[in-house]
Amino acid sequence: MLIDTHAHLDDARFDEDREHVIQQIRQDGLDCVINPGADMVSSRKAVELAHAYEFIYAAVGVHPQDAEHLNDVDLAELERLAKDDRVVAIGEIGLDYHYDEPGRDVQKVCFESQLKLADRAGKPVIIHDRDAHGDMMNILKSRGKNQKGVLHCFSGSVEMAEECLKLGFLISFTGNITFKNARRLIDVVKAIPIELIMIETDSPYLSPEPHRGQRNYPGNVRYVAEKIADIKGMQYDDVVRITGHNAVKLFGLTELGKKSHA
Repeated sequence: MLIDTHAHLDDARFDEDREHVIQQIRQDGLDCVINPGADMVSSRKAVELAHAYEFIYAAVGVHPQDAEHLNDVDLAELERLAKDDRVVAIGEIGLDYHYDEPGRDVQKVCFESQLKLADRAGKPVIIHDRDAHGDMMNILKSRGKNQKGVLHCFSGSVEMAEECLKLGFLISFTGNITFKNARRLIDVVKAIPIELIMIETDSPYLSPEPHRGQRNYPGNVRYVAEKIADIKGMQYDDVVRITGHNAVKLFGLTELGKKSHA
């Protein structure tokens, strides 16, 4: 199963040709796309897309860059959306210290409130972590092994990845592992078992080589799988099969799992 575990098909950059893009995804042989929300509007759109196309599933959540806008009314709506059978995770949520705003304390409150929401909903989390590794690990460690999920577009060290795996999280890689300056990420790919890896595009962002600089698209997830196969000395088909199984297991994609064994 070729699965893009993180793509923003609701993004405005797809507004002019979204239907064509979605049809192309199927023609290119993808079995599934996970579409996470980044704010309340995109979370609602993600659920709408998941109901419109059987191979698209949604996650709902508020990105740290929108943390200051999250309120109790929004949390209640997210909890309601999370009960939808097309919603497989809470995300993307997390911490982003690349910019000064929103403040770090505001981001932490937003993040932790959504981690608790995931607990109540019984759903895994899709975590965004940018330039916030220390605080991220402190929060995750404080929760022990009770939280399941994935660190998407992983950007940390081998040591951080190993700590995340000990807590029961998976690690997901995007097209940035194909970049020339990706040496540290390549070391992480080498160090962790394929059974704990997922693949994604983060479309429309982070297009892999040879399409860097262009709008990214879920079909490009094959370049991520190819690069992992090259780094680990594996067959491409094995990388696709194992990372697909990892996604099915984490997100509870039981119907997709049944089809893969049919």
